[in-house]
Amino acid sequence: MNKTLALNHTVHLEQVESLLEKRKRKAGVWKALFQFSTLVGVIALTILLLSIVNQTFGLVAIQDTHNRAEFISQPLETLSNDEMINLLEANLSKNRLRTLDREKPLFERSHADLMTLVENEVFEVKVVDSAHLFQSLINPDDFAARVRLEYPDAIIEFKSWLTFKFITNTMSNVPEQAGVRTALLGSFLLILITLVVAFPLGVSTAIYLEEYSKQDTRLSRVIQTNIDNLAGVPSIIYGILGLAIFVRALGPITSGQVFGVSGANGRTILSAGFTMALLVLPVLITNAQEAIRAVPNSLRQASYGLGATKWQTIWHHVLPYALPGILTGTILAISRALGETAPLIIVGAATYITKDPSGLFSNFTAIPIQIYNWTTRPQAEFRNIAAAAILVLLIMLLSMNAIAILWRNKIQKNR
Repeated sequence: MNKTLALNHTVHLEQVESLLEKRKRKAGVWKALFQFSTLVGVIALTILLLSIVNQTFGLVAIQDTHNRAEFISQPLETLSNDEMINLLEANLSKNRLRTLDREKPLFERSHADLMTLVENEVFEVKVVDSAHLFQSLINPDDFAARVRLEYPDAIIEFKSWLTFKFITNTMSNVPEQAGVRTALLGSFLLILITLVVAFPLGVSTAIYLEEYSKQDTRLSRVIQTNIDNLAGVPSIIYGILGLAIFVRALGPITSGQVFGVSGANGRTILSAGFTMALLVLPVLITNAQEAIRAVPNSLRQASYGLGATKWQTIWHHVLPYALPGILTGTILAISRALGETAPLIIVGAATYITKDPSGLFSNFTAIPIQIYNWTTRPQAEFRNIAAAAILVLLIMLLSMNAIAILWRNKIQKNR
């Protein structure tokens, strides 16, 4: 009897060991697949970043469209501010002078600013040829020989398309003068409207679904199913929805006509913010629900035991505990909203605009729209500034996410 039991025990142990070995091999295969996928993703991201940096910096050949000797007889830097203003007034149209004065009066500009204006507006200094960063570092002589052959009067210099001037300039048809200021302000205002609308709505919906509604009712199941499905809807559908509701049906409100704003239509930054809020709502709601579910039920019971009401328990205990998880969902929502293009085009984002957004009822553009616009231009220099704009977008996105992550970590430490 004892021998039979011992034999059965041995057979059972062998079966368990065989099963564990199979599971270990299967786990090893999955681990290798995950590591390989991660490695492929890191390599792809590295190649993408190197490609962007490669187009943002490099050698350029610069040449005057008009011979500056026809305008001045001495070096430009030796001219006084008054002399440069007279030169601009003598060679620019009245409309162009008014445009420059609206941006900043000429007499208030610095000597360096006036020099830049004279070079760009009078001499029309242009980039006639360019080389990418890797070519500039590895084989600059070939580029120099090509430039000397085709543009003998051109000056070769190393150029960074990502400069402070690029951040502060507005749109332009000349790549050397173009900037992302209008698009940058539009993106910031767009994200602000999106968060102001979507965050309270998303968190409130999650609180209702998790704390107040009965989970086993048909209504709750229908709402939850629709939220899950909306997370997978293509973004262009949200753009069509925003066009129908916010631009057309609610046009008098989103254009500001009911508030006395004249000359505007529904294609404003307010309509775009509402549309993007709809786009990120499913992400916010789902992540907020998960964060609220993760709160231990014992925390609620302890609060009830001390005489707190349901809302007091949610406000003082559940939400503070769930806030780090909610902020994680907010970070994901910001990342998605900041990179969207299709919904913004449908609701009326401008591909070319030089006027900064001045309020909720302004026309607008965003950085992804400008990147799309520049990449469709035939000139190679526009692709260079598109790469610089991508870096600006990445820096903006990483900065906003870093602030949210630091805030989330601070809340977790104080919890």
